[in-house]
Amino acid sequence: MISVRREGDHVDMGEALLEIAARPTSVRILAERAAVVVVDMQNDFASPGGMFARAGIDIRGIQAIVPSTAELIDVARAAGVLVVYLKMGFRPDLSDAGAPSSPTWIKHIPLQAGTEIRSPGGAASRILVRDTWNTEIIDGLTPHENDLVVYKHRYSGFFETELDEHLRARGIRSLIFVGATTSVCVESTVRDAMFRDYDCIVVEDCTAEPIAADATRTNHEASIAVLELLFASIADAAAVVAALSPIPSAVHANEQVPHRT
Repeated sequence: MISVRREGDHVDMGEALLEIAARPTSVRILAERAAVVVVDMQNDFASPGGMFARAGIDIRGIQAIVPSTAELIDVARAAGVLVVYLKMGFRPDLSDAGAPSSPTWIKHIPLQAGTEIRSPGGAASRILVRDTWNTEIIDGLTPHENDLVVYKHRYSGFFETELDEHLRARGIRSLIFVGATTSVCVESTVRDAMFRDYDCIVVEDCTAEPIAADATRTNHEASIAVLELLFASIADAAAVVAALSPIPSAVHANEQVPHRT
């Protein structure tokens, strides 16, 4: 059993310790100090007319995780868990996309980042540019007023963003990851979170990956294996939903909780 309490943590009476069945071992988290991090579930990656679809990348796997992800997010909100949306998007002048010779920009040239297009509804938009249809969160996962929305301009949600500052200001210790793509933006953000001493849980069936390593294994499976080994606990949506809804009786500060080593 892994617990996220650390020496020096103060647990208020009434704070609930929730147990989530996971691999390689179950995890106990404080709901008030946890956040669900929704990675890049935006039109460019998951909607017809978005960047992936225009590039001929199969988005069906990403679309398939929307119902289970929506349920998990709804249950998390009801349990008082912070919901954080990460959105990949460059500034309109592309000043944060890297120099023409930079790896980031070179990787996005084939995907036509910055190109002016029309959204499926006919509105003017631009691929992977902030505050356009392309970088809006997809229908079915729309952020609520009290959710946190953070733009990023690299694969990791922590690189040159305010994410870490917002999480620490709220006393967040545990991060539950959903979204896409597993081997790129999800894995990059999980690694950076672990390096910053957050306890990470990746929801295997609420993450998706359109890239296949070969005919028998996807990059999704490869990333899940690596993350489970060194960077995160792996759970499924049903386990997270069961832990959060309804919230079990609170375990108070006077209970002895195993300390993570």
